Order: sequence, then structure tokens, then C-alpha cells
Amino acid sequence: MLQGAAVLAGSQLAAPFLISARGEVPIKIGMTDELTGAASALGHSEVQGATLAVAQINAKGGILGRPVDLLVEDDANDVGTGVQKASKLIDRDHVNVLLSDPNSGIAYAQTQVAANKRVLNIIPGAHTDPMTGKACKWNVFRICGTTSMDADSITGILANKYGKRWFMITPDYAYGHTLQAAFIRNIKKLGGEVEAILLPQTTLDFTSTLIKAQLYKPNVLINNMYSQPQVDCMKQFLQFGMEKTIALGGAIFELESVVATPPAAQTGWWNMEWWWNQPGVPHVAEFNAAIQKRYNVMPSARVWFGFVGVHSFRLAAEAAKSLDAYKMARALEGMELPPEVALQPGKVYFRKDDHQLMANIFVGRMHPSKTGNKYDVFTVEKMVPGQTVAGTAADNGCHMVYPS
Repeated sequence: MLQGAAVLAGSQLAAPFLISARGEVPIKIGMTDELTGAASALGHSEVQGATLAVAQINAKGGILGRPVDLLVEDDANDVGTGVQKASKLIDRDHVNVLLSDPNSGIAYAQTQVAANKRVLNIIPGAHTDPMTGKACKWNVFRICGTTSMDADSITGILANKYGKRWFMITPDYAYGHTLQAAFIRNIKKLGGEVEAILLPQTTLDFTSTLIKAQLYKPNVLINNMYSQPQVDCMKQFLQFGMEKTIALGGAIFELESVVATPPAAQTGWWNMEWWWNQPGVPHVAEFNAAIQKRYNVMPSARVWFGFVGVHSFRLAAEAAKSLDAYKMARALEGMELPPEVALQPGKVYFRKDDHQLMANIFVGRMHPSKTGNKYDVFTVEKMVPGQTVAGTAADNGCHMVYPS
């Protein structure tokens, strides 16, 4: 069901591929993404945003007077392949920055590669906590929120609206582990209780797990799966009639997944880490129009992640007046994104102490479209500033060490 968006987004692309600019000595941006595999729709969306950003930059003269090329590699949702592709981009293609994969396990492994080779590493959309927590590195910056930030944004709302007895279904890999831990910590602080089940991230049949959930009789079912498995879990939840007695929600229900879900399953309370429908916010309408013109889709948070990743590199290079990784990292620390990049209200900035982007988290209700626009499936009920749920860098275990 997620194939359609991926095919549309990648119809003119083959992996690896090169999005070229004019000029003889280009600056090179390397990007690895899952362009084939279970979450390929998310990978294609990040590439869409990055491609638009490169086009904008080149139209205005490039970076430091040089054109920009975007080199994209498909890691097919495999950690070993992701490490190989990151090494290839750095060692053979000599990229000036590496944008990492959406899969937290792959992105985490790639941070080791980039750190060893002293290359600036921007993580658009991999959420697991340690990358800007206990495993933070001087050269690593992250755009999406952490799993703890996402869980903290919505736990109280779900508990207050529906109750504190929860059943949780979670993918068994890095992202799921830290997300589940955050939810358990939060609900127990509120005096609640939870039963949590870890499943392979490729699970498509949730029959036995949902039977366990029914027997547990929770107030809320938390669906932490992602992409196609999340969609299938939603469908089976409704097929069993569980929505009559159990509320549904979780941290993230990606727009790519929502539009691939039957309308009846477009339900529950969730976070969006960026949302396209922000009337009156400067530059959002222009961004939406640019993505629609290029790809005939409405931009998702994933599109925004890729867009911000490329522009963050540009801003760092321009502020440092250099492509030296150390100088760019120092320049990016504490930097506030300009409105045409932030595309949301308030101050959006990279926190100096851990290099985590402090952006808003949009919390609200998922529902079938009432307007005929298939992307109009989410109503924002609360906007949570990232810094209010991020904790301190020290509490998160980040002790930044720069090379001597």
C-alpha cells in the first residue's frame, strides 16, 4: 500500500543516483536512504525535500560560490549496506557532509563512520535517543525529535483522556526500544501500568498480539510500529472491533502511512513532527506548492527533514565560511533556522550542548479527510515546543567532546 508514493517519488531515480548542478568543482552532499524496502516511502520523501533544497541553493548561486551536487545511495534498510554506502560516499565520492538513513539502527552505525572520518553528519529522521544523548558526537546534528521527546509530548494527553492502563506494540530494534522505554517511564510516573510486546519490525500479522491486548483490557493501545506493519496493525485492530472499547494512539503515524491506510483506520491521537497545514505561517504555502509542483504530493514531516538537512549544511558552511567539518559544527551550534527553512512558528534551533534541533511537535487527532484532500487527515490540537520535552543534554547523557 505504501508502494504508490515510493514509485511516484522515485520514478525518475535509480540508486545510486546523482542530482547534478552546473559547475566544474561542486560541493557534494552525500545521502543514504531506504529507497527499496519496507519504509521506502519515507526514504523517497526525505530525498524529495533534499532535492528541492539543492535546487533552491543552486538557483541562488550555490554554497560559497560553488554549485552543489546531491549524491544519494540506497541502503535497502540494511545496517551493513548502510555502513558500506556511507563509507563509499566519504572515501570515494569525497562528500562534504553525510545525511543519514531514517532507520535508527543504520543511522547510529553511520555516526561511527562519519566520526572516525571527521565528516559533518546530519541525521534528518532517525529518532533513537542516544545519537544526541549518551552517544552524542561533535560532528553529529539531528533534525527529527528523539523518541523521548515524542513520547513525552503525547503521554499526558492520552492518559488524561482515556486512562492509564496501556498495552503497547513495539518494533524490536533501536527506535522501538527507546520509544517503548520512554512511554513506560512516563505512564508509570503518572501512576499507570503497561504491558509491552516487542515484535520483529517486519511483522504483518498481529492476530495473537491483539488477542493478548484484548485479554489485558487496556484503556489505550499504543501502536509503535512504523510503515506497512503499522498500517496492518491499525487495520487488524479495527477488524477485531477493538476500537469500541480501547482507545488508539502513539508517538508517530507518518503521513505516508496515513494516506495508505483505509479511512476507517485513520484514527487515534498522534504526533506529527511537522505539518503542512499551517495557515498564516510564513513560507509554508510556498514550500507546499513547490513540493506539489515537483512531485504531486503534499509534503510530510519526512520531506521537511530532508529539506532542513540540506539547508542546515548550507547555513553551517556559510556561517563558517569554510567546508571544514570542525568549523561548520561550531557554526551550527546554537544556530536558529530562518523562517523559510523552519516553516513553523517560534524559535527553531540546534541546541549547543547536544546538537539536537529544537522544533515544535504537533499533537492531534487523526481522522478521514472531510475536504476531499486526501492529505487533510490530521487536526492539530496542541503544539509542543521541543525544548519543553527535550530534557537537558546532561540529563540525557551527552557530554560533547571535540577533537584536539
